[in-house]
Amino acid sequence: MHWHPNPGATLNSQILAEACSCAESLGGTKDGRWKTSIISCRPITRDSMGAGGRLPPDVPGDLLGVALHEHPGLYFSILRTHRLVLQADAAFPHVMEKLQSYKARVSLDFEGFQYQLGDFCLRIGKCAPNNSETMRGIIMEVEYYPLSSIEKSRAIMVDFFDIWQETLAKKSLPGRFIHVESNFSEYGLSDHYSFQHTAVQYATCLQQLMAVRA
Repeated sequence: MHWHPNPGATLNSQILAEACSCAESLGGTKDGRWKTSIISCRPITRDSMGAGGRLPPDVPGDLLGVALHEHPGLYFSILRTHRLVLQADAAFPHVMEKLQSYKARVSLDFEGFQYQLGDFCLRIGKCAPNNSETMRGIIMEVEYYPLSSIEKSRAIMVDFFDIWQETLAKKSLPGRFIHVESNFSEYGLSDHYSFQHTAVQYATCLQQLMAVRA
C-alpha cells in the first residue's frame, strides 16, 4: 500500500517517522532494514524502429526490473503491456546490458525498516531515485506468515488494515495509506502467493505513486 497525501499536502520524512511509530505502538519490533529496487527500461532498437519511429508490436516498450529484498539471488522482469512476469538470475540485468537490448531509464529504491508484529511482517519505507534522497513516495508492505493463499488470508489482511488505519488516524496526518490490489490473474499467477506476486505488486504500487505525483 502507498501513502496518498491530502490535496495540497507534501511528502516529508515526518510522515514516514509517524508511520514507523504506529508499527511500534501496535507492538511491532524493529527487525533491521530492507530494500527493493525497480528499474524502468526502454528497448534499444536502432535497427528495428518502424514507420514514424514506432516500435514493432512484438517489441515490449515497457519493461520493469524488480530486485526483491527477500530473495537477492533473483531478478523479476515485468512486461505490463503483455501481462507477463518473468523470473531470472540476479545477473540478468548485466546480460541485457551486454546484449544491448534494453537500457535502464529510471532506477528507484524502496527502502526502510522492517517490523515483526506477531504473525505479521511490516516493511515501511520511502521510494526515492537511486543515489538520491528525494522522496517520491511512502509505502508499506504487509506479509502474513501463516497463510500463502490470497483468498484465505484476505479477511485477516482487511482486518489488519482497518486496525492500522484507525491507529494512524489518531495522528491526524495529512493523508492516508491506500491499498490498490493487483489483478494477479491477468499475469497468469495462481492463488498461492509467490515472489512473482510481490514483484507485480511493487510494479502496481509504482504506478500509483507516479499517478499521485502527476
